[in-house]
Amino acid sequence: MKVKEREDTARRLLRSAAKASFDPGVEIDWDVPMEPGKFYLPPERVSLYGTDVWRRLDDEQRVELSRHELASMTYVGVWLELSLMQLFMRFVYDLDPRSAHAQFALTEVGDETRHSVMFGRLLDRLGAPRHRLPGIVHGGGRLYKAVGSGPAMWATFLVGEEVFDRMQRAIMDDPRVQPLVRDVSRIHVIEEARHVRFAREEIVRSMRGMGKVRLAMHRLTAAVTATAPIGFMIDPEVYRSVGLEPEEGRRLALENPHHRETLLWMGEKIVPFLVELGLVDGPGRALWRHTGLLR
Repeated sequence: MKVKEREDTARRLLRSAAKASFDPGVEIDWDVPMEPGKFYLPPERVSLYGTDVWRRLDDEQRVELSRHELASMTYVGVWLELSLMQLFMRFVYDLDPRSAHAQFALTEVGDETRHSVMFGRLLDRLGAPRHRLPGIVHGGGRLYKAVGSGPAMWATFLVGEEVFDRMQRAIMDDPRVQPLVRDVSRIHVIEEARHVRFAREEIVRSMRGMGKVRLAMHRLTAAVTATAPIGFMIDPEVYRSVGLEPEEGRRLALENPHHRETLLWMGEKIVPFLVELGLVDGPGRALWRHTGLLR
């Protein structure tokens, strides 16, 4: 039954991919000029929104901060997609290439390569400085993509996909946001929907019959690997764009109730699902709270 379930899902997702896959080089007008005064994120999702500093910023500075925060998120998104593609290829390595399950997995890798190119082109248009993750996070990602597997791996997939998807859904429907950013977000949302469906079913299957010791290990691993992209989503260097020192900007953001609510909002679709599965518990629960995805 397990094999039939996987194959049925994979066939449906392959049909979806055949109907709704996009070439960003063709579908997006990369030469469209940025519109003066338009944001790059919905303003209420910018990390300093609602603070005294935000009230002192003029409209141009608010837009500028949104541009830098989007660039930082996008760099993290590319890093995450590159890591997930390598994890995914390790997963595919043992599959039967005749199966729809393997064929959709390979189709998903193809989607992700196009997404990374699309985000790279968006970053070029944004014109913001390159943002880098801390060395320990970058190095840890290199290690995890070589050894990660099972429920913790799928949890990392899902948090990375669904948290960023939440923001992109808000972006694509917001006329205050730059049209180019909305177009990029729309393509990513459509194609990521099938990736999320695939991963949600895989994580449920991967947990069937799991013993207490392995479950505890995956809980702790997921707490580290699934929350890492969120904890470093906004590089403190972005605050220099509005005249703040990075440490001061980060402190203000972490103390900002609007930003804390945004983090909870970004995780409110996926975190309850992982809680229900039993993956958000034990010592790792504190890390989920610290990152802001859980109260």
